[in-house]
Amino acid sequence: MSETSIGKQVIDACLSAGIREYVVCAGARNLSLVAALAGAEEVIVWSHFEERAAGFFALGRMMDSREPCAVVTTSGTAVAELLPAVIESHYQGRPLVVISADRPAGYRGSGAPQVIDQVGIFNAYAESCIDVRTGAEECFSGWSMRRPWHVNVCVEETDAMIASDAQLAEFKPVREKLEVGGLLKFFDACWQGVVVCLGGLEPEDRGEVMHFLQEIKVPVLADATSGLRELLGNLVLADGDRVLKKVKPAKVLRIGEVPVGRFWRDLEEMPEVEVLSLSRTGFSGLARESQVITGQIGRIIRGVGEIGEVGDVLDLLKENSRRWSQIDELLESYPDSEPSMIRTLSIYASIADTLYLGNSLPIREWAQFSQREHPIEIIRANRGANGIDGQLATWAGLTYGTDDAWCVVGDLTAMYDLSAPALLDGCEGGGRVIVVLNNGGGKIFDRLPRVAKMDGQVRDVIANSHGYSFEAWAAMWGMDYMRADSAEEMEVEAGEVPLVVEVCPCDKQTQAFWKAYEAMEGGGG
Repeated sequence: MSETSIGKQVIDACLSAGIREYVVCAGARNLSLVAALAGAEEVIVWSHFEERAAGFFALGRMMDSREPCAVVTTSGTAVAELLPAVIESHYQGRPLVVISADRPAGYRGSGAPQVIDQVGIFNAYAESCIDVRTGAEECFSGWSMRRPWHVNVCVEETDAMIASDAQLAEFKPVREKLEVGGLLKFFDACWQGVVVCLGGLEPEDRGEVMHFLQEIKVPVLADATSGLRELLGNLVLADGDRVLKKVKPAKVLRIGEVPVGRFWRDLEEMPEVEVLSLSRTGFSGLARESQVITGQIGRIIRGVGEIGEVGDVLDLLKENSRRWSQIDELLESYPDSEPSMIRTLSIYASIADTLYLGNSLPIREWAQFSQREHPIEIIRANRGANGIDGQLATWAGLTYGTDDAWCVVGDLTAMYDLSAPALLDGCEGGGRVIVVLNNGGGKIFDRLPRVAKMDGQVRDVIANSHGYSFEAWAAMWGMDYMRADSAEEMEVEAGEVPLVVEVCPCDKQTQAFWKAYEAMEGGGG
């Protein structure tokens, strides 16, 4: 079989599995795959020069379409560059497909150029790795389409490969049976109180979850990425992380992705609290004992039927209005602090059709301090193990070609992904805004008690302190630029090309805000 033949057979197998989008990082080794894609019908092919960002761009495309997307690489360390995106896709339950070209199997272990051990390189983070040597008919056998999948294609040095006449079998993803009995049992004996921790939700699940929460009427600790924080009104706990630290519920129901708030992490030290998770991915998010129901969230809730009102047994919502007022007063008192500038940003961003929040400070501060009157239709983020890697590339993939798409990231996050704007080449969407919260480093570490006690020089190292600006970066990629050193300067008007908004909060006001916040009545530290 010739190189062209093996490449075409692999791409035919991909098409049979329903893969219609491909991000290509071209090299000499994968030319047969690229050529086969060029001749394929009804596919979308993206091209990028750097595999790490390409993987996160593909992740963003899957977040948008909820369909698989493949990244096509050459051999060697090019494949290894995809590990961060594969890991994040694993934890998000996204069907990222890696198609890696490889030198013939006989070269393995030889140390020859462009040869590493590619088979199994993603280990537990890919559902399987299919080593294609002579035929591609089994490329996707057994794939659930809920985890990454790796197809490693050995490309011969000559055209001497053995031809295969095998026909591709019809692809059928593996399906799991849905069990919902555990959710019904969870609501037995609720007299000691139930709280819902609401993580990120797929857009198609939000209607069912909204109706369910309005029915049971229990207090909700809502992440911004749930898309329901503004819509649930008085059911959402103000300052919930600290309130729940003082008054523990007997039961916690997590719905959606693993929550980002402090209370969820504190549950590790509360084994007496019963925890049940409704999870699309099946991950518990905790090291301690808990229960998980895995499946499409809306389907789980529909399968349970009517539960009836459970209510706020512990009166956690009683002081909600007062707590919201306290927070609002603090934000007005320190207008140029980082939390207050987040509030101002959120008012401007309310016109956005989509909002992407970067890890790890922006997503937490947005949930705590953003405006609560005007919901944004789609709010997404990467959560899992990627930290601050690949955030801008994911946003580019998620929102390519759409208008009024906003992205809010920290300064170190932007520096991790400086090449990502290249992925917007040809994007015709207007009103696109990249907000970079530039506080001179990883300021989230300043709020850790053990870091605060360290020597100033050590704190600078931990925070990766810097004095960089992003104006030249914006100019490099042909983006508009503005800088805001105060809330009064933050008048965001996006145009036809992406706008970079560099927000530089006042460090003195930020420290004063957090000191007052920790001392706030009803807080508890």
